[in-house]
Amino acid sequence: METADVIILGGGLVGLTLATALDAHGLTSIVIDPADPAAQAAPGFDGRASAVASASWRMLQAIGVADRLAGEGCPIRSIQVSDGLVGGGLAFDADPADGPLGIMFENRRLRAALRESAQAAGGVTLLQPARAVATVRDATGVRITLEDGRVVSAPLLIGAEGRASPTREAAGIRIAQWRYTHHAIIGGIHHERPHDGVAHEIFYPAGPFAILPMQDDAEGRHRSAIVWTVAERDGPAMLGLPDRAFVAEAEKRMGGLLGGITANGPRAAYPLGFHHAAHITRERLALVGDAAHGIHPIAGQGLNLGFRDVAALVQVLVEGARLGLDPGDAQLLARYERWRALDTFLVASTTDGLTRLFGLPGRTAATVRRLGLAAVQRIAPLKDRFMAEARGESGDLPALLAGRLV
Repeated sequence: METADVIILGGGLVGLTLATALDAHGLTSIVIDPADPAAQAAPGFDGRASAVASASWRMLQAIGVADRLAGEGCPIRSIQVSDGLVGGGLAFDADPADGPLGIMFENRRLRAALRESAQAAGGVTLLQPARAVATVRDATGVRITLEDGRVVSAPLLIGAEGRASPTREAAGIRIAQWRYTHHAIIGGIHHERPHDGVAHEIFYPAGPFAILPMQDDAEGRHRSAIVWTVAERDGPAMLGLPDRAFVAEAEKRMGGLLGGITANGPRAAYPLGFHHAAHITRERLALVGDAAHGIHPIAGQGLNLGFRDVAALVQVLVEGARLGLDPGDAQLLARYERWRALDTFLVASTTDGLTRLFGLPGRTAATVRRLGLAAVQRIAPLKDRFMAEARGESGDLPALLAGRLV
């Protein structure tokens, strides 16, 4: 029977980051994921892009992943928020002394770098593709039987399988959840003018339209990713539009911000929803990432919320190990739950509130929104708080998010 300090079910971005971060502190892990890594590496597997907040980037630097992404990302130097195409709005500009607000990466490049780091880590055992068919958690530890008959064990199980986490369901952890009756259309564009590292979040009653700066391509053409929220009933039609018609509709939402645009690569649609677990721990179990919470992409914080889970859990486990505690010790899991409860609730409730506020139709609602944006722009302490949230630097910060090993 193969053993480790923890078993991680789910080898996505958050699960692989957790395994690599634990290895950097001398803790071992077994990562089990049913997906075929060759299929995940294909260019068309996942066309999404993610904003890695500056605090999350410091963690990737500390655990040795950032070097594998050198030159791959596009720094976000400013975030411009507006209610439609009306002037004014809110601008979050990075202080050059503090570095960018975040860095945009293609998900497939993030996944490749994290997988390479996990493969190179002496304390990480990657079982992929592999599927767990039976799980036992009790006072003595965790034992998992794989589809091929192998059995692995550890003192602690981590559920990192994403929104539909079977581990969370099997543990009987209830979640608050609802659908937004919206789809996010994900795609890429080339554009005439450079983006200068500026991300745009343009709010419409039908949903936000985000323009996210990406690196120029090999031919020097300017590139951005778009996340376009549309009504659920319109999702299939928008996805099926010919490129010329899709671009024409996108140009209307962009109002000429970046000049003429053309489509770049395939499009995809994802249903949007909210869920938040009532608890993120059980006996010898902890949840991280989307297994614990799923939020609207309105502020680009979903992945970073998962990275914050990783940083907190690693610190709890490493400090516990130094005291001689079992990784599955109930005291450690209680500390992790307390540490993450407030942050995840605040981020989840804020993004949900923004989604509903900016979705209200009518002139009165629009006036209230614009007054609110103007107030945040003028009131420095309030704006600083939003900036800290965008950077992932709010709350009780774990050592990894400050760029230090525990």
